[in-house]
Amino acid sequence: MTAGSSPSRLPELIAMAEEGSSEKRRALLRELTDHFFGSTARSATEDALYGSVLASLATEMETAVRAELSARFATTPDAPHALIRRLANDEAAVAGAVLAASPVLTDEDLLGVVRKHGQDHLRAVSARPSVSEAVSEVIVERGDDETLGTLLRNDGARLSRKSSEAAVERARVNPALHEATVSRAGLPADLLNDMYFVVEARLRTRILEQNARLDPALLESALAAGRARIATDDGALPADYAECSAYVEELKAAGQLSPQMLARFLRSGGTTSFLIALAQLSDIDFHTARQIVDRRELDALAVVCKAADLDRALFLTYAVVLLNDDGDAMAKAHSYARMYAELSRDAALRTLRFWRMRRGAAAA
Repeated sequence: MTAGSSPSRLPELIAMAEEGSSEKRRALLRELTDHFFGSTARSATEDALYGSVLASLATEMETAVRAELSARFATTPDAPHALIRRLANDEAAVAGAVLAASPVLTDEDLLGVVRKHGQDHLRAVSARPSVSEAVSEVIVERGDDETLGTLLRNDGARLSRKSSEAAVERARVNPALHEATVSRAGLPADLLNDMYFVVEARLRTRILEQNARLDPALLESALAAGRARIATDDGALPADYAECSAYVEELKAAGQLSPQMLARFLRSGGTTSFLIALAQLSDIDFHTARQIVDRRELDALAVVCKAADLDRALFLTYAVVLLNDDGDAMAKAHSYARMYAELSRDAALRTLRFWRMRRGAAAA
């Protein structure tokens, strides 16, 4: 106790807890709280008494009083466990403060909360300075997209490989989660590259930059993890695939399959032949090549062409032909050409290795 605190005061306050008046019990709750924070040396028995009596008193108080109590104890490292656990399972307006910050809550406590309470509780837990893999797994499973976004933006939240895969699958179809996912520190590189074809250009550039910085050993590890995960489900081949494939093979055998020939395919409307040749030139699967062209993903085409070491003029030719029905085709193609010039071949090659995983999975 502090110098001004009498050792007999705690039993006296506990005895007063039997008081029936709501107003008096509210005053007692505040006095007992002040008494807790005024003490410096408490025994385990006293701590247990504080927790039991405070939790009992709080149960009968209105929301505003309980919320005040929660805010006051939220960051207290020696707060009574019974009280904090009681507040953590209260309504969201009360629970939020302790769920977001209390160091007293154990993983077992938090798992109990995230398994049975709603999104407000889950979001508060998702914002904690540290969230274990076990707790994060339940949040990914039960949380809505807003909650998932909170968790992804929290670098103190640890996600297992399984939870990261589930989070990325959801993020791919929700643009509101793109930024949080691409920006997440520690996201496995193969999962980061899964986001490439669904995010905006600014985030694609960030993915390429991260690929360029990736340690070679981590790159190999990420590729191995990705190969173990991928299951190809890309749909049927076009009707003229077999015929065009045979023609491309003839050109290749005759030594006539060149980057310039790909431009001719495009100009003559031979899209399938172009895609087959592009896939061979860059060693990616046909479906990835088709996605790039069908969606006119010219920044992705730039990655392919840079990795194949084609000059910028040839890439520009492809871009202009692909954008030929766009009135601003030339201006757009030139903007992509500038991006092409700034893209390093090493970053392109690293990125392409993730895309090639689909080819390996399809052949397996």
